[in-house]
Amino acid sequence: MDIEYLLLLQEFRNAINDFLTPFMEWISHFVVAYLLGAAVLVYWCFSKRKGLYVLVSTYLSVCINSIIKLTVCAYRPWIKDPRVVPAGDAMTESTGYSFPSGHTSTAVPIYGGIAHVFKKRWLSILCFALMIITGFSRNYLGVHTPQDVLVGFMIGGGSLYAMQKLFDYLDEHPEKEDMCLLLGFLFGIAALIYISFKQYPTDYVNGELLVDPRRMMRDGYKDIGQFAAFCPARYLEKKFVRFKETGFSKKGVILPLIGMIPLFFIAAFLPSLLKKVLDANMAGMVAQMTLTVYIIFLWPAVIKAFQKNNG
Repeated sequence: MDIEYLLLLQEFRNAINDFLTPFMEWISHFVVAYLLGAAVLVYWCFSKRKGLYVLVSTYLSVCINSIIKLTVCAYRPWIKDPRVVPAGDAMTESTGYSFPSGHTSTAVPIYGGIAHVFKKRWLSILCFALMIITGFSRNYLGVHTPQDVLVGFMIGGGSLYAMQKLFDYLDEHPEKEDMCLLLGFLFGIAALIYISFKQYPTDYVNGELLVDPRRMMRDGYKDIGQFAAFCPARYLEKKFVRFKETGFSKKGVILPLIGMIPLFFIAAFLPSLLKKVLDANMAGMVAQMTLTVYIIFLWPAVIKAFQKNNG
C-alpha cells in the first residue's frame, strides 16, 4: 500500500512534468540546511529559554530518530521496489536508512516549537503548514513511505511535549538541571556505543553489498553526537557565561547575525577538513558536536563579553 501511494505520486509528478519537484526539493533541503538557524536566532536574540526549548527538543528528536532508524534498518523505497524512482536530486540528501523520516523529525520540533513558544495565530498556521508540506515532500519525492513520515511527526511532537514537561519541572526545581544534563550526556554516549557495536543487515545482490552499514551510520553519529554535546555545552554556558539574549532591535540583532557567519563556515567546511585526519563518520560527528558547542556556549560567551564591555 505504501509503495502504491508513492507510485501514484510518481505518476502525478510525471503527468505535470515535474512542475512541483523543485519546490519540494527546496522545502526539504531548507529543513536540513537552514532551518536550525531560526532556532539559534531565537536563543541568541529573542528569548534564551524559548530558544533552548526549541533547540533541545530538536536535538532530542533527531537523536531518537537516528536510534530508531539504526535499529530498524529499513531500506529506502527504491531499494524495496525498483519501480520507485526518486525525483530530481532527492536521493543525494536521502542518506541513511528510511524509517523514520529525519527531515520530518527535524521540521516538527523547530516549526512546532517556534509556534508553541510565540503563540501567534498567523505564525502557528504558517508553521503547521510548513510541517505538513515538509512531511509530504518526502513522499512526493519518493524517498520516504507514509509511515516513515508519520513516525517522524510522532517523534518530533513527542520530543516537544517531553521537553515542555521537563522545562516546567526545572522551573520549580532548577537545582535538578545538572543531573538532567548528566543523564542526557550519558544517554547520548550509550546511544553512540550502541550504534557502533550493534549488528546491521548485510544483504548482497549479484555479489555486491546492497547497502553499506558504515555509510548508513553516518547521520546517526552526527545526530546523536549533537545531542550529547548539547549537555556539557549547556552546563558550561549556565556555569560560566549566563548570557542574556540581545533583544529584537536594530542594534540587538547585529551580533546574532554576525554569529551566523562562523556557524555557516563550521557547518559547511569543518566536516571536509576533519576528513583529512578522521574517517567520514567521526569527522561528521565531531563537526556536528563542534557546531552545537558553538551555538550553545561559544557564541553566547562572545555575546556576554560584548554586553559586559558595552554595559
